[in-house]
Amino acid sequence: MIAGVALLLIGNLCYMIIRSKALKSDSFADILLRGQAELAGRLSQLSDLNRQEQNRITDAINEQKLAVLKIMDEKLLAVTKSVGEGLQQSTTKTTETLHDLRERLAKIDVAQQKISSLSEQVVSLQEVLSNKQARGAFGEIQLNDLVTSILPPSAYEFQVVMSNQKRADCVLKLPNPPGTIVIDAKFPLESYQALRNAQNEREKVEAERFFRASVLKHIKDISEKYIIAGETAESALMFLPSEAIYAELHANFRDVVEASYRSKVWIVSPTTLMATLNTVRAILKDASMREQAGVIQKEVGILVEDISRLDDRIENLSKHFDMAARDINDIKVSSGKISKRIKKIEDFELGEPDHTLAIEHKMAENE
Repeated sequence: MIAGVALLLIGNLCYMIIRSKALKSDSFADILLRGQAELAGRLSQLSDLNRQEQNRITDAINEQKLAVLKIMDEKLLAVTKSVGEGLQQSTTKTTETLHDLRERLAKIDVAQQKISSLSEQVVSLQEVLSNKQARGAFGEIQLNDLVTSILPPSAYEFQVVMSNQKRADCVLKLPNPPGTIVIDAKFPLESYQALRNAQNEREKVEAERFFRASVLKHIKDISEKYIIAGETAESALMFLPSEAIYAELHANFRDVVEASYRSKVWIVSPTTLMATLNTVRAILKDASMREQAGVIQKEVGILVEDISRLDDRIENLSKHFDMAARDINDIKVSSGKISKRIKKIEDFELGEPDHTLAIEHKMAENE
């Protein structure tokens, strides 16, 4: 802009010098005044141009600012929207995570309560098993649940006093053979606990000896108390309310199991007792079917007699039908003769020739 003003001034000076040479008759003062006046006019025009250019530049700058501000506003709005959406998604995910976390914590609390309850139950079970009478009641309750869930009420009885005044925990009423079978639910658990708690080899050997002796004595007691000739079957059942003890006996004390076989005392666990009771139920059902077979055979005999009697009556009725059929045929013949005679009478009344009547009389005599 300054360079343009300088060029404009230089041009005006040149113009003034040229005009001064052309107008020699004028004085230098007049020329200078005219030049100043023209220069002032030029400067005024230049000032106007400069002001217009400044206004145009200012408008352009303002427009550029507005455009930049608009672009910045749009970008800022887009960034704000993106940040807002991201924050909303993050908030949603955080809320869901917190909700899941609360649910998991609630489940953990429930599981913790169950674990605490189970721990209390285990402690209670240990207290029960540490008491001999309570342990016996525990075995009897388990035996009661198994027997009552499988057999009909008529097939068993609990706490039965035998003829030798010994009380049996449970008696299975089976037909002969085999007869009544006694189940004993008491077991010397102390020896098994000592075996499980053995810390070294010496304690383990002593615990095994104690366990073997205790089980053998219990087998002998069952054989002497609950196998009575003429009253019970030739065998009895020793119920173990623990699968672990049953497995221990069959795995490491085979001689004890064989001794129970010789004494005819069958050792059963909850699982094997369930299978035994299902077999007993099948035996009872078979015996019931055999009893019902006699009744059915008797009823079949009576049915055969009724059928024979029905055959005789049908035969008599058939004979009556035959006689009735013959009588009906005779009636039909007599009816036909009567019809013919009525026809003859009608023909006679109508005045038929005598020789026709004679022929008819002859036919009637032949009949």
